[in-house]
Amino acid sequence: MIRPLRISQLLPLFFLLGSCSALWAQSVQQIAEAVDSHYNHLRTLQAEFTEVYKGAGVERTETGTLWLKKPGKMRWEYRSPKEKLFLSDGKDAWLYLPDQHQVRKMTLKKLEDLRSPIAFLLGKTNLRKELAGLSIAPDQTPVSAGNVVLRGVPKAMADRVEQVILEITPQHQIVRIQIQEVDEATTEYRFRDLREDAPLTDSSFRFSSPAGVETIQGEIGQ
Repeated sequence: MIRPLRISQLLPLFFLLGSCSALWAQSVQQIAEAVDSHYNHLRTLQAEFTEVYKGAGVERTETGTLWLKKPGKMRWEYRSPKEKLFLSDGKDAWLYLPDQHQVRKMTLKKLEDLRSPIAFLLGKTNLRKELAGLSIAPDQTPVSAGNVVLRGVPKAMADRVEQVILEITPQHQIVRIQIQEVDEATTEYRFRDLREDAPLTDSSFRFSSPAGVETIQGEIGQ
């Protein structure tokens, strides 16, 4: 005999369904403002990341750890499948490739790197200002149930990027950013194990070139 569930047993299910739909019930403006408020109150952010690139018949998956600190500081430590370091101190940016004994450097203002959309989290975040045509993307399936997915076009990279997809949790954290370029190449970043406002020293964002490493001034690629 199958017994009907008690109200006490159903309550957790009602709560889960409610939390999953609550974010979707909000307007794009409300979601954007909540995300803005969340990130504008942060000083630092640490996360494990997975980066997946697909384009021109190539598919590449890399993983590592990301640290962000306001204003304008980024540290991407890639561990797999090979080590490399992307670093910004808010003024200059470096890409260090240990296996090539080479570091590439350029000023942050001239940087046109696909990691740069993450940089809007390092200033005063305003999603509707940064992303034209910001809207909910119902055709995009969120990685985690209960999240909402937005799409927009980064105004600063409109000539290169067709759209940016943002997956946002009920806690208004961005856990996935997918960048679709006009040539149909895509780069997707997924973030997990987020740590907010953990102490970070400025020295973590200063690059010191190891002995015997060649420094090249110019464009920084992937």
